[in-house]
Amino acid sequence: MRALEAVQVAAWGYPDREVLPSSMMRISSVCGGVVLGAYPALPPDDPQGEVPYGLAFGFPALVGGRLWHHSHLLAVHPDWRGSGLAVALKLRQRDRVLAQGIARMTWTFDPLVARNARLNLGKLGARAISYHADWYALDDDRERAFPADRLMIEWDLTRPHAERPPPAPHGEVALAARPDDTEEPDRPDLTLRGRQLLAEVPRRAELMNDPLRRLWRLALREVLGHYLGQGYMVGDLAADGDRVFYVLTRVGEG
Repeated sequence: MRALEAVQVAAWGYPDREVLPSSMMRISSVCGGVVLGAYPALPPDDPQGEVPYGLAFGFPALVGGRLWHHSHLLAVHPDWRGSGLAVALKLRQRDRVLAQGIARMTWTFDPLVARNARLNLGKLGARAISYHADWYALDDDRERAFPADRLMIEWDLTRPHAERPPPAPHGEVALAARPDDTEEPDRPDLTLRGRQLLAEVPRRAELMNDPLRRLWRLALREVLGHYLGQGYMVGDLAADGDRVFYVLTRVGEG
């Protein structure tokens, strides 16, 4: 359990105050939570085989008489990103939760991180159901901190898992980059009523400077927050060359 603290630091550069402590994982593991570590397949006498490089952690949630599993952490060491490990951890977590008799899992992710959107929506087949502004406080000074908005993901564990390739973007455009070379988001369109809408997200927002990332954060907050509150859900991430788009569909229509 202690070694799984180091996985979080390697994955996100967390300070000590943000790391989920081993004591919490320990008690959760015997009280209905799921704690998974990923280790390299090495000979038994190789000490590196005892060093974890991935982590999944979640716990049962109960609100209003409704029971589900909330997945709080999925961490992969940077050296193992793109290896398929994140999908493997989520599928093993799914198996454990189904064995408990629970058929629904939720978690949150940063809507500015397109690779995580691809994992959650396209590779796992989950959907985003609600938008939460300032979900976390990542700094003592909220005015100075970069807004930690999150999309809430819902995963029906009873549906067969089938990874799908990114579709081509099709639908009315609610948000897109400006047609000039600034890389800034254009003005959001909150007047659309179509069955399927598109909202562009930068493919590599982490490489942008903070002022530009903040513009995209606020634009996506406005668009996704509005349409998810109007009966839409985010069900996929479409791709057109280097551009990617959230696909919003009315609930009950696809």
